Amino acid sequence: MTRCAQPGCTGTIEEGYCDLCGHAETASPASVPSSASVSISTPENTRPVSRSVSSPVSSGRSRAGVLATLADLPSVPYRDPATAVMADPEVPEEKRYCANPACGQPVGRSRDGRPGLTDGFCRHCRTQFSFTPKLAKDELVANQYRVLGCLAHGGLGWIYLASDENLDGRWVVLKGLLNTMDAEALAAAEAERKFLTTVDHPNIVKIFNFQRSAGLGYIVMEYVGGQSLHELRRQGPLPLREVLMYGREILHAFGYLHENGLVYCDLKPANVIRVGKRLKLIDLGAVQPFGSPVGSSWVTTGYHAPELDSQPSSVASDLYTVGRTLAVLAMTGFSPASGGKANPLPVDCGHPSFTRWLRKATAPNPADRFQSAWEMEEQLVGVLREVSALENGVPYPAPSTMFGPERTAVGTALSEAGDQVFGPLDPAAVAGALPVPLVDPADPAAGALAGLLGRDGKELLDQLAAMPQTPETKLMRARLLAEDAAAETPIVLNELARELPGDWRVTWYQGVLALATGQADQAVALFDACLSELPGEPAPKLALAFALECAGQPAATWYEGVWRTDHTYVSAAFGLARSGRTGVLDEVPASSVYRVAAQVALAASVVRRPDLSALQPSDLVGAADRVSGQADLDPRRRDLLTAEVLSSALDWLETSPSPPKDLRLADAPFTEPGLRRRLETIFRKLAVAAETRQERHALIDQANAVRPRTWL
Repeated sequence: MTRCAQPGCTGTIEEGYCDLCGHAETASPASVPSSASVSISTPENTRPVSRSVSSPVSSGRSRAGVLATLADLPSVPYRDPATAVMADPEVPEEKRYCANPACGQPVGRSRDGRPGLTDGFCRHCRTQFSFTPKLAKDELVANQYRVLGCLAHGGLGWIYLASDENLDGRWVVLKGLLNTMDAEALAAAEAERKFLTTVDHPNIVKIFNFQRSAGLGYIVMEYVGGQSLHELRRQGPLPLREVLMYGREILHAFGYLHENGLVYCDLKPANVIRVGKRLKLIDLGAVQPFGSPVGSSWVTTGYHAPELDSQPSSVASDLYTVGRTLAVLAMTGFSPASGGKANPLPVDCGHPSFTRWLRKATAPNPADRFQSAWEMEEQLVGVLREVSALENGVPYPAPSTMFGPERTAVGTALSEAGDQVFGPLDPAAVAGALPVPLVDPADPAAGALAGLLGRDGKELLDQLAAMPQTPETKLMRARLLAEDAAAETPIVLNELARELPGDWRVTWYQGVLALATGQADQAVALFDACLSELPGEPAPKLALAFALECAGQPAATWYEGVWRTDHTYVSAAFGLARSGRTGVLDEVPASSVYRVAAQVALAASVVRRPDLSALQPSDLVGAADRVSGQADLDPRRRDLLTAEVLSSALDWLETSPSPPKDLRLADAPFTEPGLRRRLETIFRKLAVAAETRQERHALIDQANAVRPRTWL
């Protein structure tokens, strides 16, 4: 293992680059700007709050595959810690508050022209305070840590820079107590000593030790020399894709803490540092184990969950701070708080899926929020895929842990009418084609459900009736009944809603039933609610687009989001085509079973446009070539489409002053006689293979009608 050569960096070289600061192994030391500083959280608008006894919600499913990481972003330069020491360490008067949780009044303020005291007693509750640094330059703590000076002041104390003389001068940070007379702060520091040294995660600052000097306690942690997200945000709103990547890193850290029975409590941009190609949470002063009493933690106004004034913190309240933090980073002009109160999120947070993700993350009711860091990250990754696909112009598909794949594409058939490409969408067909929510693997009947075989819904219903009645067997029965629009479905779904309160799958099947029974407006509301629960999933977006189209409302935006993100949802491409954007059908992959249908629709869109005067001969030739190039196309269907193209070419020739020279269309000269002879041949060929006498006579009449006029 090779140590990084950058001054003060404690990282090691991995694959030629430092795992902490990101510099190459042979790179020369980076220049340090004179204004460099270390980012430490401040106690402004910070006050003690609560802690929950609930345990974190975990999942056995694997995480979504890596889409984008901080390694894709430019590295943030490492900062020389020696330049970050404060020349005159002093807590500004406007940041001096009584440490008594029941008081919290300003202390140490100027009065009658006299400067505020840095040591004294609160005049409201008589709690003693002290804002004076207790360690001086060159002081040696525990015969090991040589103090260089103060870096900043945090929610629980002064923060000092020191070098570890037992480890070749490695830079460390010593965190002491802001108010050394406060028994509660002393108890909090003692609690940190007990469990923070065991925290070990690449996205969390490392606590090395806990030492005492002159009767005072100090937490020893690694120095993280980079820029805080607060500093980056001060330069302007961050790109949404970058913000979402930060969110992933934060949620990885939160997931680790929650799995170990801890909550962070006080997340905000100032408590997250970017260094090199890494992100780290700093200032673990507010971290507490599950079960801590109400009012014993610290939060920041504008970021903390509303229920913390009266309830213990929980996983849901911890995740609330992630939503508020990402909102601050991503949105222009959004301030988390004003006048000591939290500001509500804007109606539009810049991106529809991100807006829904934020609203779920920060729902007023904790039960309506994400219940685990894994769940929250999975939906965030879905939003990240959508945003990345839009920015990069390439899809970012991934298997869903919530839904199965698209069962069949709907709305792909050409209209029987010759004046439009597609016919109206059939809501009942949509109901039977939507992706199916996956079975919970923890359900007792999960294995048996995976082995169900049946040719139709009735056969499957009979098999389900013989199985134990678990939530998943009941949900599958509800799905089959809803897709078939069975009369008993509303009763079954109402019973499930009582048995499984808050389960989004019940709402999903209510939407399926609404489509199957032709109640498109009701389906819109139901699938919209599902999307708000799963803002990163393509399936609810597709279902909402279908419902909107069936209800006669604009749906192209939702089709667009699904198709740009994942080309396996072919229905979305055809949905865009039905909205008038037929060109997107060329993007249907050649490996798709719907490639032929897409190419046929593209050919039909050329000759079925309302105004044929805008047609060019090359458009007609291209349409005919598309049809002839489909090897898997039924011969009769190919002949009918070719005849449609030839008929449109004849109509075009009637309005054209001069036909194109030496041009051929469907193996015929692009002239009136040539096109008529080719059409006649096709109609007579079709007549030979006609299934009925009426059809045969109609085709012969068409052949006679288009044959070129001759004297014979």
